[in-house]
Amino acid sequence: MKRLLSALAAAGILLVATASAAPAAPVDGGRLPVRPAPATQVWATRALSSQPDQQSQVWLRLDVEEMTPRVVTSDGPDSITISGKVVNVGDRLLEDIELRLERGDPLTGEDDVRKALREPTDAEVVQPNFTPVTDRLERNESKPFRLTVPLGGTGPTSLRITEPGIYPILANINGVPDFGGRARLAALSTLLPVLAVPGGQAPTPPANPARLTLLWPLADRPRLVSTNPTVLTDDELAGSVSMGGRLYGLLMAYESALAAGPLSGGVCLAVDPDLLRTVEAMTRDYEVRGQGAGKGRSGADLWLTRLRLLAAGRCVIALPDADADLVALSRARLTDLGKLALDGAEVVRQVLGVQPTQGLTWPEDGVLDQQALSDLTGQGVTSLVLDQSAVAGTPGTGPIRFDVAERAPVTAVRIDGMVSDALQGAATARPVAGVTTPSETRPVSVQNALAALTFRAGFQSTGQNVVIAPPRRWNAPTGEVDTLLQTTKSLVAGGFATAVGLPSLLASPPEQTAALSYPVESGAREVPPSVTATVSESWRQLQQLTEAMSQQDAESADPGDLIDPLRMSLLRAVSGAWRGNEDGARAALAVGREQIDGLQGQVTVTEPNSPILLGSGDSPIPLSIKNRLDVRVTVRIVIEDTPGIVVKDSTDIELPARGDRLVRVPVEVLRSGRFPVHVRLVTTSGVELGERARLEVSSSAYGTITVVITCLAGAALVLLSARRIYRRVRAARAAAVEVPDDASGVKPPERSSTS
Repeated sequence: MKRLLSALAAAGILLVATASAAPAAPVDGGRLPVRPAPATQVWATRALSSQPDQQSQVWLRLDVEEMTPRVVTSDGPDSITISGKVVNVGDRLLEDIELRLERGDPLTGEDDVRKALREPTDAEVVQPNFTPVTDRLERNESKPFRLTVPLGGTGPTSLRITEPGIYPILANINGVPDFGGRARLAALSTLLPVLAVPGGQAPTPPANPARLTLLWPLADRPRLVSTNPTVLTDDELAGSVSMGGRLYGLLMAYESALAAGPLSGGVCLAVDPDLLRTVEAMTRDYEVRGQGAGKGRSGADLWLTRLRLLAAGRCVIALPDADADLVALSRARLTDLGKLALDGAEVVRQVLGVQPTQGLTWPEDGVLDQQALSDLTGQGVTSLVLDQSAVAGTPGTGPIRFDVAERAPVTAVRIDGMVSDALQGAATARPVAGVTTPSETRPVSVQNALAALTFRAGFQSTGQNVVIAPPRRWNAPTGEVDTLLQTTKSLVAGGFATAVGLPSLLASPPEQTAALSYPVESGAREVPPSVTATVSESWRQLQQLTEAMSQQDAESADPGDLIDPLRMSLLRAVSGAWRGNEDGARAALAVGREQIDGLQGQVTVTEPNSPILLGSGDSPIPLSIKNRLDVRVTVRIVIEDTPGIVVKDSTDIELPARGDRLVRVPVEVLRSGRFPVHVRLVTTSGVELGERARLEVSSSAYGTITVVITCLAGAALVLLSARRIYRRVRAARAAAVEVPDDASGVKPPERSSTS
C-alpha cells in the first residue's frame, strides 16, 4: 500500500510487540516464549503481559508501517512485503537481530475466524528461515527494515501458501540481549486473506453474493460550551476538520465511497447533530476557553461546505444529539432529555439541507435494554440499527422485529459484529501499556477487518447481509481507511458482494421476532449513575426556572432562548463519548452546572451601602432587586430566621426584564439596636436565585413585648406608690387616736423627733 508509511507516521501509528525476560524453558533454538500481540492490535502499541510472580523486561519495539498486499489475489504479487523499524527500548545492547514471517493453517470456519480476531491463534505451522535485520542495536537506537518473502513455492523463506483461505501470520523477531542468550524479542500476529493463489485461477463469484451495507459515522466528543457567543472547550476540532485531520480524512473517504461505482448505493452517512452544530458555530468567530480566539474558522467552513455537497440526495442518519447514551438516560428516567436527543434530526435538516431517515436511531455501541426500547418507541422511533450482541441468540443476519407492549413493532437492522469489531481493534476493557484507553483514541489497522470481510464475501455464499459500521469516533489513518474502501469496492465489483442501501434493508420484511440482550460489559461502560443523578437534579432545576420565567413582550426574548442551551449542556454530559470515561462526563457536567449557576446569579438582591433604619415596630424592610435576564422572572423573598424579626406573609413578585424593583418586605420588629438580616431570592417552586444578601438593620422602635413590659412596670410603680401613701395616712390617723389630752384640756406640745 503506497505511501502508507508517511500516513501512519503522521497519525502516530505504532505496531508494537514486546518481549519478556521471565525465566522459561528455551524453545525454538533458545528463544524465550513470548506471547504475540493479538490480531486485533495490529498497528497499535501493546505491552505484553507477564505471568504471575515473573518480572517483565521490555527490550525491543517492532513498528510495522507497511504491509503489501493486504489481500492476496490471483493477479497480485506472488510475495508479501512488510517494512518498518525496530527500536531498542531496553536497558542493554541487542545483537544479531533477525526477522521471519510464520503462518498457520487456513481458518475454514466462522468460529475460527472470530477466535483469531479476539486472540492470537497458532501461526507456527510453516516457519521459514530468519532474515537478518541488523547486527547491533544500541540503547534507544532504531533501524529500518524491509522483509519480502514468497507466498508460494518451497524456498527457505517461503510461506508455502497453496490454497485460498484466511491465514494467521506471525512476525517473529529474535536477537541476543547483552548478558543473555538468544531470545524472542517481539512477536506480532495478524490475518492475511488469500482470495486466490497468485498466478492461479481467479475465483468464481458466488451465485448468492453477500448483501453489503456501509454506515459511515461522523461524530466527535462534545466540545461546545455556548453559541452566543460561541465558546469551545478546546480547539482540537479545528485540526480535525482541516486537511490531514481525522474528520477531514473521514469526509474525503466518504466522498471516495460515493464516487461512481458499485458501492455508492450501499453507503449511508451517520452524523452527530451536535458535531454539525459545533462546526457551523466555528464558521463564525469563536473563542476557546482560556485560550482566546479559535483558529478553525476557514477549515470548518470548507469542511461543512463539502459535507453539504456530498450529503445532498444521499442516505443520512441522524445519530442521537450529542451522541447521547440512551440507555443511561432511560435508566435515570430522564425521558425528556432522551426526547431532546432524538430531536437532533431537525438540526441535521437545517445544517445540511437534507432530511435524515425518519424514525430511525442508532444507539451508542449499538445496544439497548428493554426499558430504553420502550422509551424510544414512545418517542416515535420505528426502526433501529443494533449490534449483533444486542440480539444474542437470534440467528441470521436479516432485519428483525421487536414487539413492544402497547406500542407499534420496531424493525432493527443488525451490524455485522465480526467485521465491525475488527475495525475497532482490541476491546476497550483490555489494558494498553498498562492503561485502559478508549479504542477511538488510538489508531488501528484495518487488516483484520479486511480478513473478516473477505471471509464473509469470498468464502461464505449464503447471501447474508453484511452491515459494516466503523466505530463512532474512528481514528484509523487515512491510508487504512482508503484500503478498506478499495478492498470493499473490489469485492463488490468482482461479484462477491452487492451493495444494498439501508432504506432497502429496512423495507425488507423482518425475518423473525427477537428479544433484546443487553451485554454486561456495555452496562459497565455506561455513563455512571453518580453523573446521571446530578444531571437529573439539574434538569429539575431548569424546569422550575422555566416555570418562573415569562416573555416580556413579542419583541423580547423567549425563556426557551435562555433554557434550551443549558438543556443541551446537560445532554452533552450524558454523551456516549463518555462511556468508560467518567472523568470526561464529570468535566462536561461541570460546564453545564457552571452555566446554570450563572443563570441563577442574574437575579439578585442589591446590598445597601449603609444600615437600614427602622423607626417603628412595623416598619417594612426596603429591598432593591435586580433582574439582568431578558425575560420576566417571578420570585419570592425569603428572610432567614433572625432573633427579634417576625416576617409577615409575602406575595410573589414579578420582576421586569433587565430591570430593578424596590420592594418593601412587611416585618414586625421585636427588638431595638443594630443587627444583621440575611435575605435570599427563590422562585415560586423554591429554586434559589443569586447569592444570599446580608443587610445591616438598625431599629429604634420598641416592640410589643417592650411596650407591654414598660406598661406593666408603670402600673406596678403606681400601685406601689399608692400603697405607700395609703399606709402613711393610715399610720398618721392611728397615732392621733392613741395620744390622750391633759387635764386642762390642752394638748401637750408635740415632741421633736430629736428629743
